[in-house]
Amino acid sequence: MRVLIVEDEVKVADALADGLAEEGFRTSVARDGEEACHRGLTEPWDLVILDLFLPGMLGMEVLRRLRSGGCRARVLILTAQDSVRDRVSGLEAGADDYLSKPFAFEEVLARVRALLRRGHDLVPELLRVADLELDPRRRSVVRAGRVLDLTSREFDVLEYLLRRRGEVVSRTALVENVWDEHFDSLSNVIDVTMYHLRMKVDRGFQRPLIHTIRGAGYVVKDVPSAD
Repeated sequence: MRVLIVEDEVKVADALADGLAEEGFRTSVARDGEEACHRGLTEPWDLVILDLFLPGMLGMEVLRRLRSGGCRARVLILTAQDSVRDRVSGLEAGADDYLSKPFAFEEVLARVRALLRRGHDLVPELLRVADLELDPRRRSVVRAGRVLDLTSREFDVLEYLLRRRGEVVSRTALVENVWDEHFDSLSNVIDVTMYHLRMKVDRGFQRPLIHTIRGAGYVVKDVPSAD
């Protein structure tokens, strides 16, 4: 597995690179935002570990450029900031997980392994409901011929819901299967993610496909909402 570490603090970057290399990962370090964008879009990576405070270009902008440029590697954000707003901003920009500094290497390793397991599960064929089509291999979503621009997290949530079409999926199930055991249960990340996902999937279309079941969770189904 190839991991790009984007970190300008030499000691932190070297410690991560050496530690992950000892665990069998192929690692490389980018010291600033420009290098991270170039290498992230021109080389194949399974995971990017991204610090938010970088010289030349902030990590959030790096993340946006990587996602808009087609980089589908998992992204683990490292930062000294730890507010709910910062976490939501990172997730909405396309990050897959968020870890605050200072951190223990053992926790970084656990997060890396969890993200890579999630990203390399067996990929199913096209998932469809009504005029919505999700392609897990290309990580693309189309509705009625219109390409939907989803963040990485929104895509994962929609894929999980589509795999369970017609079933009510609880918030707990989303946390356990789309986020991970480190999820902050006090945050409103799920609400924010679901709001933006529904706006992108259902807004402008005659029939909604993502439905909220009060007190139970969410369901994807091709019937008018009873909410």
